[in-house]
Amino acid sequence: MKRETIALEAGLEELPRVAETMIERIPEDAVIALRGDLAAGKTTLAQAIAAALGHDASVTSPTFSLQHTYSPRLFHYDLYRLSFDEMSQLGLLEEFERPGWHLVEWMDDRLKAFLAAAGYNLWQVTILPEEDRRIYRIEHLNA
Repeated sequence: MKRETIALEAGLEELPRVAETMIERIPEDAVIALRGDLAAGKTTLAQAIAAALGHDASVTSPTFSLQHTYSPRLFHYDLYRLSFDEMSQLGLLEEFERPGWHLVEWMDDRLKAFLAAAGYNLWQVTILPEEDRRIYRIEHLNA
């Protein structure tokens, strides 16, 4: 089966369009890796997604808390300083069993392989800077 990949170019003011495209294409139960360099806009994209889903809560990077829950079906993780083994020891792997969207910044390859092997619906959004705009490459990883 061929992987589905969508590429969108957008500036900050066009992020709602990127979020809406994701909502149209990605099932409501999915783990979504947000991939990009520091300051690429991962948390900014999470803010746009939360707004498009009707959540008006403040969306910030969960750098120190590791996870924020914005609604019963929207979760946001920052795993920058956490290994797969540490996630397992903390019981965070079980969080992915909760229904909804799980937005994961800094997902490592071991976690990605584990989730794919366990049958989770796994997507990735790669954010690439392009001057004052970004290219958002949205792909289904286990299609």
